[in-house]
Amino acid sequence: MGYTEFTIEGRNAVIEAFRAGKPIDKIFILDGCQDGPVSTIKREAKKKDVMIKYVTKERLDQMSETGKHQGVIAYAAAYEYAELEDIFDKAREKGEDPFILILDNIEDPHNLGAIIRTANLAGAHGVIIPKNRAVGLTATVARTSAGALNFTPVVKVTNITKTIQELKDRGLWFVCADMGGTEMYKLNLKGPIGLVIGNEGDGVSRLVKENCDMIASIPMKGDIDSLNASVAAGVLAYEIVRQRLQ
Repeated sequence: MGYTEFTIEGRNAVIEAFRAGKPIDKIFILDGCQDGPVSTIKREAKKKDVMIKYVTKERLDQMSETGKHQGVIAYAAAYEYAELEDIFDKAREKGEDPFILILDNIEDPHNLGAIIRTANLAGAHGVIIPKNRAVGLTATVARTSAGALNFTPVVKVTNITKTIQELKDRGLWFVCADMGGTEMYKLNLKGPIGLVIGNEGDGVSRLVKENCDMIASIPMKGDIDSLNASVAAGVLAYEIVRQRLQ
């Protein structure tokens, strides 16, 4: 699985991890399991808004390192998540307008790691990811980010659209990447800005797109139809860097 070192197996171990406040990404529970400890785990997961997947015994046996999963396996995040305020603090420390990357359901850990690495190098003050239907800060992400996770705050939010609205109230403009947009070189991307990158297959979701102020497209000269999500993030982030340097 690539991030096995962050696997927690067994009912008590998972309950302890919750109580210790470990950041947990996902829980796999044996389908049909209803007893006391499992109910406790489900309750804790609900409280912390952690995704639960119900799976077969075969699937759990495959995932298990110890062979003692007792019907429960959790994936813990490799890193602690930050708060929104941490991003604004970083911008203030540097005396810069906030520059944030918002990822609308990136599913591939290699893409997420590469985007966090790019965000760090392009001077973005933080990255925002959604709680559900997207990859969290697994070990694969940590490795692919090449250390950037130690410096770039990553914030997990329940609702991307609501977060965009909150950030607009704090003075940010939003630009999202979409094939049907205005060529990025024609847009004014200066000032406090949020760059929204969509899912690998479906792009930016309709609701999120409707809440963006600008839609930027990357000029394409080739014969295939789109860039990988992390490459698109890099190209647009560096157009923002270029405009800030002027």
